[in-house]
Amino acid sequence: MIAEAKTGPLLRIASVVKRFGGFTAVDRLSLDIQAGEFFALLGPSGCGKTTLLRMLAGFETPDEGGIALAGADISHVPPHERPVNMMFQNYALFPHLTVEDNIAFGLRRAGLPKPEIAARVAEMIALVRLEGLHKRRPDQLSGGQRQRVALARSLARRPQMLLLDEPLGALDRKLRESTQAELKQLQRSLGMTFVIVTHDQEEAMTLADRIGVMDRGRLVQVAPPRQLYEAPKSRWIAEFVGDINLIEGKVTAVHRELDRVVVATAGAGELVVARTQASGAGDSVCVAIRPEKIALAPADGRDTAALNALAGELTDVGYLGSISSYRIRLDSGATVRVARPNASRTGDGPLVRGQRVVVSFSPDDAMVLDP
Repeated sequence: MIAEAKTGPLLRIASVVKRFGGFTAVDRLSLDIQAGEFFALLGPSGCGKTTLLRMLAGFETPDEGGIALAGADISHVPPHERPVNMMFQNYALFPHLTVEDNIAFGLRRAGLPKPEIAARVAEMIALVRLEGLHKRRPDQLSGGQRQRVALARSLARRPQMLLLDEPLGALDRKLRESTQAELKQLQRSLGMTFVIVTHDQEEAMTLADRIGVMDRGRLVQVAPPRQLYEAPKSRWIAEFVGDINLIEGKVTAVHRELDRVVVATAGAGELVVARTQASGAGDSVCVAIRPEKIALAPADGRDTAALNALAGELTDVGYLGSISSYRIRLDSGATVRVARPNASRTGDGPLVRGQRVVVSFSPDDAMVLDP
């Protein structure tokens, strides 16, 4: 039993364990989620995020630990008795019912009076902007419209918390991006707690106030999007969240007064980087730097002796519209990736395969991680 608290998080997950036979899907996971927060559970397939969401909804029961909502233990409360609703990935709409009847279904099951149901349905239709479509069936709607119906149905009973299981997975990229903005705006206007499960890191970072990264049934880091991206706790998280260059080496010097370390690498020579963890001389580490943090310029006339300036050959160029991506093979052996924004339509002058270039970065833009 979880102790009740007068103040604290809306949702408290305490040392929850869920096993399926000999497989542990969720492994002693603890997490607090605040009222009005948009929280994302992010991780690869099989990491346990959907199992955790199903325990919050009541479709699975913890083998150990407990789940409290607003101070009340709901670990063994049936789904229909929880002030929680779940929106499924496939939307689970009734094909023979109209939009308004799909939205009203849960309200009728709850026994609400007909006038209240009608008012609530009208409110939800206006909220998700489905006016004029209330008499259509799901097969007469677009994918984005079906998604809105499912969302309206999930919100109709005014739950304390809404759970979303990969809700945008069936939408094309353009529609997904516009729906993300609408979903975030809706959550803010309602002030409701949303918990979304996704394997899409961009989606999690766009929507969430905080992100919990899961791996093998455990939370490996919980942080706001910017902190998660700029200060990952481990090499695995750094690689999972966004693109990154990783260069292995050994610490040869520590300058505590400058908060810097010097790392000798086989592939990129000697690098000076920020001291982002308690590393000492002789420690094996990994220097991590995001592609967009690296400057790239033609080698002609450049001072390659400057701090963290490395000469090499441009081996690949990719134009991606908003950015261009570059792959450079350094003279010291490593390969690094660089991303530059295409800030002007005509560009800053072409860089071509085979060209000699220099890449450089500030010590503060690199991280030291365990190898």
